[in-house]
Amino acid sequence: MQASALPIGPGAARWARGWPLSYAAAMTATAVNTAPQRGPLAEKALAAGNRVGIKLIPHLPGGLKRLLSGGRAITIDGNTLDPSVQMMLAAQRATGVNGLSVADDVAATRQQLRETARTVDEPGVHAAEIRNLSIPGPAGQIPVRHYRPAGAGPAPLLVFYHGGGWVIGDLDTHDHLCRLICRDAAAHVLSVDYRLAPEHKAPAAVDDAYAAYLWAREHAVELGADPGRVAVGGDSAGGNLAALVTLRARDAGAPSPALQWLIYPATDMRGLARSRTLFGDGFLLTKHDMDWFQDSYLEGSGVDDADPRVSPLLAGDLSGLAPALVVTAGFDPLRDEGDQYAAKLQAAGVTVDHRRMGSVIHGFAQLNALGGEVARANAEMISAFRAHLARA
Repeated sequence: MQASALPIGPGAARWARGWPLSYAAAMTATAVNTAPQRGPLAEKALAAGNRVGIKLIPHLPGGLKRLLSGGRAITIDGNTLDPSVQMMLAAQRATGVNGLSVADDVAATRQQLRETARTVDEPGVHAAEIRNLSIPGPAGQIPVRHYRPAGAGPAPLLVFYHGGGWVIGDLDTHDHLCRLICRDAAAHVLSVDYRLAPEHKAPAAVDDAYAAYLWAREHAVELGADPGRVAVGGDSAGGNLAALVTLRARDAGAPSPALQWLIYPATDMRGLARSRTLFGDGFLLTKHDMDWFQDSYLEGSGVDDADPRVSPLLAGDLSGLAPALVVTAGFDPLRDEGDQYAAKLQAAGVTVDHRRMGSVIHGFAQLNALGGEVARANAEMISAFRAHLARA
C-alpha cells in the first residue's frame, strides 16, 4: 500500500498541456513508466529522470503547485492537502494512473512498486552499515536487512515490517525509509522480508513477523543493539503486522516490545470505516487496491476478515500491550480505523501517542523526497519514535 509518482513519456505531454513551457519541459522526464521490458541502462536512466522530476516539486511555490493541480486547494474534514502531494496526484490522474494495482497482475504491481521506490529514493541518506542476513522462520529462512546507526554503544532496535497490502513490497522498496529511520532515530533497523500473498495466505505474514521479532530479541546483542529496547513497527500492512505481533507476544507470554510503531496501519479488514469510502478514489490507495490486496491475502486461507488474527481492532482485549506510537494521515482510506485502534488501545489502559498528520496521504513515509508537509510529518514521527525509545 505504497506510493506512485509522476508521468513520463506520452502521458507527460498530456499532463503538461497548457502549462508554462519551461516547467512542462522540466517535468516531462518524471515518474514511473510501466513498460514491461527495459534493459539495465534504461532502468537507470528512467530512475534518474524520475528523481529529477520529484526533486523539482519541493522548490516550486505553493500557489504554482495549486495552479498546476487544478487551481484550488483540496480541504476535507478540516484538513487541507499538501500542495506537493496534490500535484503528484494530479500528475497521476493526467496519465490515467489511479491506484497501486497494475491490472491486478501481481508481478507487474510488484515491479511498479520497485520502480517507484527507485524514483523517490534519497541517495544521500546513509546508515553506518547495511547487511543482508537470513534468519530461521516457521517455513524456512526469512531474508532480513540490518541497518546499523553511527555512534558507539548499544542503540535501540526496530524490527520493521514493510507495507504493500501483504502482496507487494520487499527489502528494496523500503530501503530508503529504513535508512532514514536508522539515521534520524539513531536506531538499528531490522527490515523483514516476510512471505507474501497470494503465494502465501494469511496468517503466513504474521507468523514470519512474529518469528523475526523473537529472533531479534534473542540476537540483539550480536547486532550491537540494546536487548531491552527492541521495538516493532511498520507502515500500512506492516503496521498491521506490528500490531498483531504485539498481541501475539502478550498472549504467548513472550517479552513485550518496547514500543509498537504503527504507521497508517490497517486494523479492520471488514472495511467499514467512513474514510475507506471518503478517500477510496483519487488519493493513491484506492478501494479497488484494498479489495484486491485483502482478497489475495485472505481468500482460501480459512481466516475471515473479522478474525482478530488479521484485524487487531476486533481483538476482545487490548490491555497489557506495549506502548503505541500510532500515526495516521488525513487523506488516507485507513485513517479512521487507525484512529479507532489508537482510541481503543488508550481505553484499554495502553500508553498511546497518536500523531495525526492531517495534510498528507497514505504512503507518505515513502515520499520524503517531496519535501513540504510530507518531510515534516516524517521528521515528526521519527523524532517521536526516537524519544519514546530513549525513555524505554
